[in-house]
Amino acid sequence: MILVVQPNATEKEINHIMERVQELGFTPHLIRGEQRTVIGVVGDETRPSGEALEAIPGIEQALRILKPFKLASREFSSKDRVVQVGKLSIGGGSLALIAGPCAVESREGLDRIAASVKKAGANLLRGGAFKPRTSPYSFQGLGEEGLKILRDIGNKYDMPIVTEVMDVRQVELISRYTDMFQIGARNMQNFDLLREIGQTRIPVLLKRGMSATVKDLLMSAEYILAGGNENVVLCERGVRSFEDSTRNMLDLSAVPNVKGQSHLPIIVDPSHATGRPDLIPAMCSASIAAGADGVHVEVHDCPEKALSDGPQALLPDRFTKLAVELRTIASALGKVIPA
Repeated sequence: MILVVQPNATEKEINHIMERVQELGFTPHLIRGEQRTVIGVVGDETRPSGEALEAIPGIEQALRILKPFKLASREFSSKDRVVQVGKLSIGGGSLALIAGPCAVESREGLDRIAASVKKAGANLLRGGAFKPRTSPYSFQGLGEEGLKILRDIGNKYDMPIVTEVMDVRQVELISRYTDMFQIGARNMQNFDLLREIGQTRIPVLLKRGMSATVKDLLMSAEYILAGGNENVVLCERGVRSFEDSTRNMLDLSAVPNVKGQSHLPIIVDPSHATGRPDLIPAMCSASIAAGADGVHVEVHDCPEKALSDGPQALLPDRFTKLAVELRTIASALGKVIPA
């Protein structure tokens, strides 16, 4: 439910509204806009409380939202959210160009890749220090040493960094180093982790699960938002299908679908969606054209030696060409990829 506060409501009245909402068993979320102040009310809307809330002094209107995701809904905020990651804004016409290797393998290797993607125009550096792998015998990441390397290289090239968190026990450690948490597809419905991330105020890149619907994705975002962390960026990265010529099936319809239902930014990860470097550039272009707020691309200067997901990584030269192409598309749409 959304409570629209009267324009002339006093702070005392607003505080009383917040207290009364809590007394009725709901959780209030105060949002102060440029023109109006609204209060998001989270709880069971089937309870007959709308009339009682509307009678509180200072309330102009009570609007029910019957979607299960309330704070993530377009009804809660008609204005697109812009998420700030370091100096980078994601959303509102400002696009993220996220690039880097799947995993942090060495300081020297990450330095080379970061130098190339930064020169090409990437504005957010990615790299995994903890890797969720299908096989327990595969490379699992460098752990805290990888975080230190990623932070140092990000500082060197003046790029904010994003890295994956897999477990609630890693949140405090990773928060010391990263500018943005990534919650991977396998953890999209790890609700304990979502709740813990919701208690932080560090931006979050939430990837869609391999068998998750758009509704499922938005419900997972709701967990983070309900915890008080409003800095959520969604990510479409492909879903399971019967097609076996690509790693997953990239669902580009998810971009306008999410945009119609939610105010949250959404980016696309064609690397994990297709698993094929020959398809990544075209899918990046299509993603921006479909309205995505950025793309997420794996880049490696020697994919054959990569310790994780080498076959789906673009070479630096191809990424440089892609960045030029994406800037052209963004400009035609009245958007910008900030350096």
